[in-house]
Amino acid sequence: MPHEMPQGVPQPTPQVPSQTGRAAGPDGILRRQAQRESAARTYARSLPIVPVRARGLTIEGADGRRYLDCLSGAGTLALGHNHPVVLEAVRGVLDSGAPLHVLDLATPVKDAFTTELFANLPPALAADARIQFCGPAGTDAVEAALKLVRTATGRSGLLAFTGAYHGMTAGALEASGGAAEGRVTRLPYPQDFRCPFGVGGPEGAELAARWTENLLDDPKGGVPLPAGLIVEPVQGEGGVNPAPDAWLRRIRDITASRGIPLIADEVQTGVGRTGAFWGVDHAGVVPDVMVLSKAIGGSLPLAVIVYRSGLDVWAPGAHAGTFRGNQLAMAAGTATLAFVRENRLAERAAALGDRMTAALRGLAAGHPCIGDVRGRGLMIGLELVDPDTGAAAPALAAAVRQECLERGLIVELGGRHSAVVRLLPPLTLTDEQAAAVLDRLADAIPAAARRPR
Repeated sequence: MPHEMPQGVPQPTPQVPSQTGRAAGPDGILRRQAQRESAARTYARSLPIVPVRARGLTIEGADGRRYLDCLSGAGTLALGHNHPVVLEAVRGVLDSGAPLHVLDLATPVKDAFTTELFANLPPALAADARIQFCGPAGTDAVEAALKLVRTATGRSGLLAFTGAYHGMTAGALEASGGAAEGRVTRLPYPQDFRCPFGVGGPEGAELAARWTENLLDDPKGGVPLPAGLIVEPVQGEGGVNPAPDAWLRRIRDITASRGIPLIADEVQTGVGRTGAFWGVDHAGVVPDVMVLSKAIGGSLPLAVIVYRSGLDVWAPGAHAGTFRGNQLAMAAGTATLAFVRENRLAERAAALGDRMTAALRGLAAGHPCIGDVRGRGLMIGLELVDPDTGAAAPALAAAVRQECLERGLIVELGGRHSAVVRLLPPLTLTDEQAAAVLDRLADAIPAAARRPR
């Protein structure tokens, strides 16, 4: 495990170089960011810090404060910040004199990455797989997946789920839960706490599967056979809702029997995050297409789709991108994938995640404002509610996030109403660090509840 910067030890305030060579204070940097950057900026609004150093779980701000980072680049940092194996891999490429930009040409670095990635794929997919390197963001890989299945099937429609999040480009947004229009049919995603059928558990999941099956088979249902179905094994932005294993297997059966390609969006759930190497592994499901990004680049931008060779019917150049050959990201990704595999970090995430979830459920017993604690592995969510009505409490969640920040803990929010406090710590989290995270969160929740709103 990487060495962490010590907590509570006074350190000199880091000096941040400015464009003129003079030190720039954090307040000035934040002020200029607010003046220069667009109204669409997100994390910068809720996390007004200026990171200057980071290692493992810890970020140090320009003001000298240290924070435990349970956002992890929105799940990108499987090994935390600046893990030694990642830095060594990047330095190795830099020192070798290898080209850093090669479009989609073959290189030893790319070959090593694809070899390690295929070694970790579900075996039934790896045995007959093709890979397409995409633009460096997960949303572009989603676009590629949608384009692929539409080309392969000759159909245009898509099935997706309520609460989904697949990215911010046009096609990915079309498939996400907040879309205003599009060629996408919405299906119910099963969940216990806010079950769309009001029953939860296995019965709710069975009703969701039956709804999907009936909609596809109803000649008057108004839904023609689609080009594909896209699903997250755990909905992240949608509120940390894990797909029940039996339901996901039913969805695989439903799509396979009807010739509908199944697309698994593993952008956030992949590389050990949920307690298995891939989120679909829990259910033993082998999708036709896997969308991969975030952690596969070892903290650097990288996105790919991996799919059955039978779908590989598109023409050369049908999907391309100038920066699909990111050599540094491939080297960092190879090191990360190998480290997760060799050190069994998925199993570690499963065990530690279970303990953290159990501790948080114990906390919830004494705080009626915590409506639900759920998740899988080190992908954990706490839904905050109005204790009197059970309604989602986004203002309380925002207050908890602020109280956490004041205690040196970085968390973010998700869910339909931004009322779910999300924890995405690195897979290298130690037992001691997990206890520190839980202690700070346990202090923040009652403090937030006392705030006037």
